[in-house]
Amino acid sequence: MKAKEIIEVLERYAPTELQESYDNTGIQVGDTEIDVKGILISLDITEEVVDEAIEKGLNMVVAHHPLLFRGLKKVVGEGYIQRTVIKAIKNDIVLYAAHTNLDKCAGGVSWKMAERLGLENVSILVPDGDGVGLGCVGELAPAMDEAEVLRLVKERFGAECVRHTALTGRKVSKIAVCGGSGAEFVCDAIKAGAGVYVTGDIKYHEFFNAENKIVIADIGHFESEQVTKEIFYAEISKIFPKFAVRISEREHNVVNYM
Repeated sequence: MKAKEIIEVLERYAPTELQESYDNTGIQVGDTEIDVKGILISLDITEEVVDEAIEKGLNMVVAHHPLLFRGLKKVVGEGYIQRTVIKAIKNDIVLYAAHTNLDKCAGGVSWKMAERLGLENVSILVPDGDGVGLGCVGELAPAMDEAEVLRLVKERFGAECVRHTALTGRKVSKIAVCGGSGAEFVCDAIKAGAGVYVTGDIKYHEFFNAENKIVIADIGHFESEQVTKEIFYAEISKIFPKFAVRISEREHNVVNYM
């Protein structure tokens, strides 16, 4: 199996043309003609993840977050990005990322979040073309108290804590979700009639946007996007059922809670 064949499968599911203008989705390091022995799936591309791939005899890493966002002016081992690039090149490991294209595609990150919460009649929160866009909103049946929803969210996403706005005392029958950093879509969640909006990376002043109309629940960036690994695994395994695909066991959240 060549790397380009794996990439074709991933890009049929999440076309690169869907990515945001600032993004750097796609091949990060390596030769797409290389014969792939096996794939390691992670959320981030780090030295630890590349080390794990080497130890397990896997020579391709597929991740959600790109290792390379900005151009490198030199590669001399300064910082984890340069060290990771060097290690991957030395060990003939292909690095690939599907980022905002996976956020926006049908069945992408937010769709998977909605599925994990058991939401029904799911639709795109912020449409951007035919059948694609950012975030999702869906119905919760039966309706639940806000505190119950927060406990459900914490459990389903394995969150250490949930930062949230004040509870309004209303029953929740609709939930909006957005993987990663979704602060800019609070108003969209309110317009969609959601009682709770689940996302990550909410800053202090952005919590004020709830205005007692919705409960904003920040579960963390890492926690909200863990579902990407399930997507990668399912899509690759569906097309290549006998191919060696592993989910990283060494990756960890860089944010710790005390």
